[in-house]
Amino acid sequence: MGVPLEPFAELLGREDGRIDLARACLMIAQDAYPQLDLERYLGEIERIALRLRGRLPQDLGAEERVVALNQFLFEDLGYWGNAEDYYDPRNSYLNEVIDRKTGIPLTLSILYMEVGRRIGLPLQGVSFPGHFLVRLRLRAGMLVLDPFSGGAPQSESELRQRLQRVIPEGISDNVPVAELPLDQFLDPASNRQILARMLRNLKGIYRDTDKPESMLDVLNRMLVVSPDASAELRDRGIVYQRLECYRAALKDLTDYAEREPDAPDQDDVRVRLMELSALCARLN
Repeated sequence: MGVPLEPFAELLGREDGRIDLARACLMIAQDAYPQLDLERYLGEIERIALRLRGRLPQDLGAEERVVALNQFLFEDLGYWGNAEDYYDPRNSYLNEVIDRKTGIPLTLSILYMEVGRRIGLPLQGVSFPGHFLVRLRLRAGMLVLDPFSGGAPQSESELRQRLQRVIPEGISDNVPVAELPLDQFLDPASNRQILARMLRNLKGIYRDTDKPESMLDVLNRMLVVSPDASAELRDRGIVYQRLECYRAALKDLTDYAEREPDAPDQDDVRVRLMELSALCARLN
């Protein structure tokens, strides 16, 4: 029996700005850790922020607060980016990131934002191509930070180098990557976008390691975050079929076929629907 989805759905039913991001991330982790104590880990984030806040003068400016946050999280507490075992699923679960003090760009950024906001820094996530970042608006402009690299500020040239590693030349109306406006890649990510990115990471990990039960948990969450995501509905149907949940598979794939009548994979879906209809008929 899986973890009930109702609390997660209730949280995601709020306006985006009222979604408690840390709580939602820990709810996702409950699929892998059913006994996880949410309040304990939320309390740990509060304790980290409280310890840091006790060190800061009241009149400290934003840039100095960023320096203090980097010093405390990455030097004093020892958090670090796990480049050695990047695709370990533990790196995508916030409880494990807090316990092991290591993670991937996304989860370290989430912890960084949650602690930073509690010390007066209105940090925002950035779904930068290939590497999640954090931004902070200042009077003089925008500061872009990389929690995976100890909160290091990112220069324009470093951001463009990142783009060149993940965007093929000629893909953007023949505009060279070096000339693409950076602003379009630095928009703040909503809480739902952050959660969707976390779930996509986990989906990819469990697909590549062939763990359909875990992938099903992730897809169930994805469809709460993005109910209109047709591809996730299709993929859940296929996972249900693998797990021999034929009626659930038939429903998901039927709904997908109705939503996406011109999808390029409709022939494959129709074959699956015929197989599933026959299997469900035998179950009656």
